[in-house]
Amino acid sequence: MQQVSVVVPVLDDAEHLARCLDALAAQTHPVHEVLVVDNGSTDDSVEVARAAGATVLHEPVRGIASASARGYDRAAGDVIARLDADSVPPPGWIAESVRLLGTPGVVAVTGPGRPSQGGRALRRLWDALYMRPYFVLMWSALGRPPLFGSATAMWRDTWTAVRGRVHRDDPEVHDDVDLSMQLDPAWRVLVDRALTVEVSARPLSGAASVARRTRRAFHTFRVNGRRANPVRRWARRGRVALRARVPARWTLRR
Repeated sequence: MQQVSVVVPVLDDAEHLARCLDALAAQTHPVHEVLVVDNGSTDDSVEVARAAGATVLHEPVRGIASASARGYDRAAGDVIARLDADSVPPPGWIAESVRLLGTPGVVAVTGPGRPSQGGRALRRLWDALYMRPYFVLMWSALGRPPLFGSATAMWRDTWTAVRGRVHRDDPEVHDDVDLSMQLDPAWRVLVDRALTVEVSARPLSGAASVARRTRRAFHTFRVNGRRANPVRRWARRGRVALRARVPARWTLRR
């Protein structure tokens, strides 16, 4: 059985964190360790994490990218799962993540979020203005599916391969977009609705929140330079796919 480490960065979000940790305790697949990375909380987040039996790490450099990277570096499991403090995964989320990661060639898996509060109208708005644009636009730019930081799992070897390239000390990077860019465009990432988690609707809490996320996405593309170029990424994916097909055709001819 694969050992799973779960990384949860947090900053002053004790109430949501408690629900997240309760959901992790109810998983059908055992969790090897839960690493809560405190990014300088002044509320009860640290106490909540310790009371739930989580290991608490402290990351003094502000920013979700640095907090997440700190947890990934420390993780001991074969699989590293990443949830946000406001993520509430269903009981089978870890088990399904591990199952999907067992698909040949898959380096990471991810799923969407849906707001935990509000009715059908809010969920439709969320999907139309946030989730669908994120996956469609980022997929087009990256040459393959992006990771959604609130619901992601990857092999520890995947993180080891890219950890030196992430912009962990830049608080303005969109951390899940940045991590997505470090994965080779030819690597296989799966998006599956079975990995959907409930999250708070904070991304749509107002114009300032939307503007901040948009600014950080553009900043992330800028600091990644040539690695973020969609044409180069799609070309890389095409070359790898072509090389994979040509030997098979030669074999058939012989």
